[in-house]
Amino acid sequence: MVAIRVYVDPDLCISCGACIDTCPEIFHWDEDGIAEAEVDEVPEELEDLAYEALDSCPTDAIIEDSEEEEKDDITLAMKKD
Repeated sequence: MVAIRVYVDPDLCISCGACIDTCPEIFHWDEDGIAEAEVDEVPEELEDLAYEALDSCPTDAIIEDSEEEEKDDITLAMKKD
């Protein structure tokens, strides 16, 4: 199983609250009124909601990252050297 992580780009977030409404277990407001992810890795049982929140963001401020992609990027970088 590939663990996924999500984070919110604060420069793109317009504070619409769609992600928080969709998945309050992962997203919340920071002290500046910008959404942020409050978990390092999304629990498997919340992955569908996390992707729904990502898809609902009108400014594409939610970024998804997986550990598998990072491993692939590192492998490619090593092969280039």
